Amino acid sequence: MSVTGLGTKRRRQQLPILRVMSLLLLVAAVGLFVFYLVRFSQQQERLAADVSVAGVRVGGLLTREALAELEASFAEPVVLYYNTSPILLDPGSVGFRLSAEAMLAAATAAGDQQGGFWVRFANYLLGREDQTVVQVPLAAEYQNILLEQVLRDIGARYDQQSGQAQYDLQTLTLLPGSEGYQLDVAGAMPLLDAALRSATNRVVNLPVQRSDVNVGNIATLQRMIEDYLDSQGFIFDGQTTVASVFIMDLKTGEEVNILSDVAYSAASTIKVSIMIDYFRSLWNAVPQDEAWLMANSLLCSNNASSNLMMQIIGQRVSGVQDIFAGIANVTETIQYLGARNTYITAPFVLGVDGQVLGSIPAPQTSPNPNFNTNADAYNQTTAEDLGTLFGMIYDCAQYGSGLMTAFPEGEVTQTECRQMLELMSANDLQRLLQGGIPEGVRISHKNGWIFDMTGDAGIVFSPNGRHYVISVFLWEQAEFQDYEKLWPLVEGISRAAWNYFNPDQPLIAPRTDLPVTAQECEGNFLPPGPEFVDLNNINGWREGQ
Repeated sequence: MSVTGLGTKRRRQQLPILRVMSLLLLVAAVGLFVFYLVRFSQQQERLAADVSVAGVRVGGLLTREALAELEASFAEPVVLYYNTSPILLDPGSVGFRLSAEAMLAAATAAGDQQGGFWVRFANYLLGREDQTVVQVPLAAEYQNILLEQVLRDIGARYDQQSGQAQYDLQTLTLLPGSEGYQLDVAGAMPLLDAALRSATNRVVNLPVQRSDVNVGNIATLQRMIEDYLDSQGFIFDGQTTVASVFIMDLKTGEEVNILSDVAYSAASTIKVSIMIDYFRSLWNAVPQDEAWLMANSLLCSNNASSNLMMQIIGQRVSGVQDIFAGIANVTETIQYLGARNTYITAPFVLGVDGQVLGSIPAPQTSPNPNFNTNADAYNQTTAEDLGTLFGMIYDCAQYGSGLMTAFPEGEVTQTECRQMLELMSANDLQRLLQGGIPEGVRISHKNGWIFDMTGDAGIVFSPNGRHYVISVFLWEQAEFQDYEKLWPLVEGISRAAWNYFNPDQPLIAPRTDLPVTAQECEGNFLPPGPEFVDLNNINGWREGQ
């Protein structure tokens, strides 16, 4: 055997391993490419893997699958919380409807816009489809009016009104009611809109507005006074007992009216009307001797001084000393001011020899016809009339209105109104209205009583600025007045009003420092003589005492 033959045989036995491997790898690569190409081509009916519709990932899903996913996500109820109470809101109840076809068309278009076939195929091969998500916004609608109605229905079921204020008849103070709350419909609307349009955040804490605690109002005060009188055994609208109360908030104008139009004997309370008409007829400064007459009339209820004042008025309006001309002028003035159920038609009876008696006709009046207090035929008023007069004096003194507005020709000045209040602020009885407020609080008032009636009216100047008018008349069918019964009732009504207007300084118990009867005027709060009467500082005489 030759050597050459052996070498040829060895070369034929060697295999081209590298080439074979390369060929196999090439074939495998081509096969894998074709596999993924076919697989990618089969997915063209599906949405692009990088698409999200209204916050719902629908990439890689068939259209029908994506539609089902969207509808399921947005059909979930929205959970509303009113405080801690959960409420389910069905989107269908407000007409919520998806524009699914439009959104899926937008999703398909969004996938196509990410590049051509081979670009998207390359991203598919490189696994970059999920790195950048294409967001397709929600396209949906609902009926706004239905959503608002749902919220109003929720409010009707869950809103809590503030509890009604109550009162304590022992302390005569108001007790606040419970706190209330109310659904803020306007504030809830955008929150529900956002929840309905979200596939994931479908919980809403409804905004609830807390209402102020009901601390009571002037109507609560009126109920408290009525119940207080009943609790004391005094029937305010009875056959043999009648109570009339008029209270006016001088800041807001709100009023308490408890039978305030019933006619009563005015007694000495009519002297407020005489004082008003006296100033109306006066065109110069008050003479000192006439200031003394007023002090005796308003502070000591001196009837002779009151008659002299009406005689002076008669002199000014008629030119002669005619008390009946003065009486007529007083009644005319008061009627003109709106006190239609108030009048005086005769002088005060002094019980002395030589007094000229008589009367003038009474004006037509129309008090409450359902109650009869046996009012004096010559001298009548109502709680409302007298309270209204005090209000007009106050407005004149404080604001230059009231009496000044009623008499615009300068017949009454602001200084004169201030002098009226200053004079009556010295009426220091220490009982009746004054006995129902703390010691030292300023009150300008005028009282009057006879055998079956007690009345007192005036202005309380609260330290907190909440000044008020209060006018109280009590009548009991009797031959002699029971002061121990009626006077504490007036003081209780006064205390209830004080506590309402001054809740920060309540007088929770009746005062124990009051005298048994009213303090005497002379020697206590009447100036010691004409020369000491200063209508601008009625208690000024005490400084040099």
